[in-house]
Amino acid sequence: MPDLFIRKGLCLAGAWLISAGTLFAQQTDTTTIRNLSEVEVVEKVRPSVTRQGAPLQVMGKTDIERLGLEDLSEAVKRFSGVSVRDYGGIGGLKTVSVRSLGAQHTAVSYDGVTVTDAQSGQVDISRFSLDNVEALSLSIGQSDEIFQTARMFASAGALNIQTETPKLDNKNFRLLAQIKTGSFGQFNPIVHYDQRISKTYTLSLYGDWLRADGQYPYTFTNGNIVTEEKRKNSDIQSLRTELNLFADWKQRGKMRLKGYWFDSKRGLPGSVILYNDYHKERLANRNGFVQASYDTALLPTLSLKAQGKFDYSRTRYQDFHSKYENGEQRDIYTQREYYASAALKYNPFTHFTITLAEDFAYNTLDATTPKCVFPRRYTSLTAFAAQYQTSRLTATGSLLATYITEDLKAEEAAADDRKRLSPALSLSYRLFPAHNLRVRASYKDIFRVPTFNDLYYDRIGNKDLESEKTRQYNVGLTWSHSLPAFALDYFSLTADGYYNTVKDKIVAIPTMFVWKMMNMGEVEIQGVDVNASARFRLPAAMYLQVDGSYSWQKAIDVTDETSKTYKNQLPYTPKHSGNVSVSWENPWVNVSWLLTSISQRYALPQNLESNRIEGYTEQQLSFNRTFTFPHSSLRLQADIVNLGDVTYDVIRYYPMPGRSFRASIKYIY
Repeated sequence: MPDLFIRKGLCLAGAWLISAGTLFAQQTDTTTIRNLSEVEVVEKVRPSVTRQGAPLQVMGKTDIERLGLEDLSEAVKRFSGVSVRDYGGIGGLKTVSVRSLGAQHTAVSYDGVTVTDAQSGQVDISRFSLDNVEALSLSIGQSDEIFQTARMFASAGALNIQTETPKLDNKNFRLLAQIKTGSFGQFNPIVHYDQRISKTYTLSLYGDWLRADGQYPYTFTNGNIVTEEKRKNSDIQSLRTELNLFADWKQRGKMRLKGYWFDSKRGLPGSVILYNDYHKERLANRNGFVQASYDTALLPTLSLKAQGKFDYSRTRYQDFHSKYENGEQRDIYTQREYYASAALKYNPFTHFTITLAEDFAYNTLDATTPKCVFPRRYTSLTAFAAQYQTSRLTATGSLLATYITEDLKAEEAAADDRKRLSPALSLSYRLFPAHNLRVRASYKDIFRVPTFNDLYYDRIGNKDLESEKTRQYNVGLTWSHSLPAFALDYFSLTADGYYNTVKDKIVAIPTMFVWKMMNMGEVEIQGVDVNASARFRLPAAMYLQVDGSYSWQKAIDVTDETSKTYKNQLPYTPKHSGNVSVSWENPWVNVSWLLTSISQRYALPQNLESNRIEGYTEQQLSFNRTFTFPHSSLRLQADIVNLGDVTYDVIRYYPMPGRSFRASIKYIY
């Protein structure tokens, strides 16, 4: 039955992509020439989707509100080629992986500065809000945006989160107040306030508080026995605040200073295992950072961008059980990072740009666990990039130099220093002057260093680990246009085929007495990503927008021909996945329908029937309307999540919620 739903869901996505191709086939040169100005408008609406040499997907504030998305992970799941590992519930941990390369290979950037976790290498995106986000973008390979930090060159893919900047127009302040509520005890008040201090300075304050008991029902199946259970120990309370100061010094440049604080306490419901309903684990996170960025033009052809950041993170893990002394195990991990970056952009002549970026980072980890060696890491990254761009051709190349050294407070030798050069190339070419049909190709050689846990965790860590090395190859076609004969405001289509390799993959394997981290893995990944988007203009001030994406992926283990896992699909990697969204905007109540389909996956490296996780198809329905007044607006929204009340797991034994309801009211003055 789940496979039937998946086939239906993917057929819908396929039908949409086929219809898009039909529209492409019916285009005429006469129409294109007569409406050339409209084509230029389309380029401004979604320039990054079709002009980039490497795949880049973008979602703006308008898209987020139109689809009724309430959570950052919900938005990221709309991108193709992305896997979000979701441990269930409102407060569940959520990590992002691009094209099965692993979460450690995916950078997360917040307002241009990378978020890091030297301990695990994974960033939990559930700690960021979607409500103050202006735009989300996902780049795979190396983006054509070369005027950025060197650290943004140092990953296989990057999720970029850009928060809102104040838009006060003729007002001196702007106030946004919002309340969200929903199933499972969710209550989430939000305040966002912008204040113009002077012609030069603007202040922005954002804060939200979230609580939920998370006790959602789920179905537990054990052979022929099916019981209805309720999730336990899945409550959460969190506080998130941001303070931003914007300065515009005109010719002397622009500055943004940000302070961020996140404090959460949540239960860890654990996996659902037969005859084990005991879950008392707790997790408390405190994360704060201060970051600043400064942009200026030193000369008409020379620009400077400087950034700095201090990041503090404290994680407390608790487990209550009689097996522990005093009935409790408590581990506290504290991380600190000091980070600085400077980048120069030079335009020696028309169409040609070169950039040079230098980053330095200092990371530390303290822990209360036994035998903690208190590692310290010093990282230097130097990125040189060049780009030639015309209306038809974009060619980009970059070279990243990495040097990393470590020391330990404990009287032990640290891991060896790491030095490496990492090249990247991309090309995008517009095939016909009158049609925005482009071919693109890209290549990137990059690596990720072992995390502090990989190297130094008690008994499991291995200081002799090599870095994981990846190579990414991508070839694709992109097309965007408007078709007035079909009342089509814009249409875009991208299709990419890719081949990735991962060598020296870091895996945990059993030794004589304990598990140990080793470089024992080699992976080959092949796939296809297709994305299509169209916006139709209807009578009576109505619009219909349809978006669809489909991904096929074959990610296999090629480490050892004699192994039982040889050429088996990697764990939690579906061969087929896709999503469709349809939005109807009208003067009465806007309606959006979202569908997501994921095929079967395997929880362990061996693709056995006992390790299989069934696929699923999930739907969401959203309704919203905005009432506009002379100086303010009121927006009402209601959502039905998991419309079909489908029972499924993203991570095995971590059941996801069934049908749930949400509602929100937002007032802007």
